[in-house]
Amino acid sequence: MSVIRTNAAAAILGVSPNTLRSWERRFSYPRPRRTQGGHRQYEIAEIEALREAFAETHNISSAVSLARERGEGPSTASRLQDALGRFDELKADRLMEESLALRSVERTVEELLIPAVETLDAGDAEAGPGPEYQFAWRYSAGWLAAALRVAPPAHRDEGVLVFDASDPFHVESLHVQALELALRRAGLRTLVLPVNVDPARLGRALRALDPAAVVLTGRPSQLDAFGRLVYGARGGDRQVAVFDFRGAVPDTGASTVTRLGDGAVAARDALVEALEDRRLGVSAPRAPAAARG
Repeated sequence: MSVIRTNAAAAILGVSPNTLRSWERRFSYPRPRRTQGGHRQYEIAEIEALREAFAETHNISSAVSLARERGEGPSTASRLQDALGRFDELKADRLMEESLALRSVERTVEELLIPAVETLDAGDAEAGPGPEYQFAWRYSAGWLAAALRVAPPAHRDEGVLVFDASDPFHVESLHVQALELALRRAGLRTLVLPVNVDPARLGRALRALDPAAVVLTGRPSQLDAFGRLVYGARGGDRQVAVFDFRGAVPDTGASTVTRLGDGAVAARDALVEALEDRRLGVSAPRAPAAARG
């Protein structure tokens, strides 16, 4: 997803940053995302669409209407966020379908679906998530579940066991689903279990999956539970590599857990690479693809 800051967007449109911000307030278009520091980030597709329409009409109100009517180019996270925030499931479906015509399933999830949910207000621990966020989360979780059901069958021998410590209605749980989808579409036999599963009852799952890798993801507060599960997964002579996805294990500098990064696509690539190294008998694993840039 290509984004630019306010000054660059204003320069493309040939107006001042203040004018651009006034258009945002008046027309809700172009609609920027906000960084954690509160800075605006405009998607280039929307800015270019508005620039072309403004050059034709020389009237901002008409230009906004024209740009919206034509569409803003490839589906963007901000357009999907707007649809989800309005509880418009049909438009959300259309935007996802448009994205799939241009992007892979994995990229659509990583660049469109999850960012749209992340930019909605998730509320706080006391008030809980608002209706818009809950709708967006349920829509996204359902979409990911449907994509998992039609994922192709595994064609690799390696099994991957994911221990999930994320909370329901938290965006972290969507990242876990995205990882599972990416791993399955890469041909890996993948099983996701909650972190509160009883380690003593893992036997049948371990025999069925025979995992070559364990991935820990979710809240770092579950370290004790993670430790018990990893110990159970490594029982007997089983050689299991352990990976961290999105900071489930604090980085103390002394951990032997390999970090896969924050995105499902990069995490999948790094995990597949590590498993390939193991299959070839490479003694010193290469740095994960995400870390090498």
